[in-house]
Amino acid sequence: MSKVNIPILETERLKLEPINIEFCSEEYVNWLNDIEVYQYLDNGGDYTYEALQEYLTKYTENPVPFWAIIVKETNTHIGNIKIDPINQRNQIGEYGILMGDKKYWGKGYAKEASIAVINHCFKKLGLRKITLGVIKDNIAAVKLYESLGFEIEGIYRLHGIYAGKYCDALRMAIFDIEKATNEVKLK
Repeated sequence: MSKVNIPILETERLKLEPINIEFCSEEYVNWLNDIEVYQYLDNGGDYTYEALQEYLTKYTENPVPFWAIIVKETNTHIGNIKIDPINQRNQIGEYGILMGDKKYWGKGYAKEASIAVINHCFKKLGLRKITLGVIKDNIAAVKLYESLGFEIEGIYRLHGIYAGKYCDALRMAIFDIEKATNEVKLK
């Protein structure tokens, strides 16, 4: 299987570089072990440098649309964003984002990175729908996704334990309207 070419994406303030082993750092490990960062994720709190190396090696060897979010002005890696997995047959991708560096929270970087990735996926990858899962209590994330145009498609009641309690999970999606409304031509 040939390697996928993941382009560098740029916005006004950010550079999104394909994730790889070079982004492995103690600071990145610290994000994954910071309760404020991982409280609404399905993993975290027990990461080691070696575990992160193993994780990033997988994406270095088998690239997918997965980028490190870097602030241009300071060349600082502040988080990651990806669309994985992608279902080519149905033209659907699963969105995920981690804003690890808390100094950069609330400054619009997640939205800026998300717009660039969503546009890339609709215009260059040919996706017609992008989905995501989010814990309902993660109010900042839900507001971000709604501001991007994601809509709730379903609710998984008491889906898991997050921030020390059972929480509902939302399934949300955004469509490329042109592709979503065209008839599919079967072969």
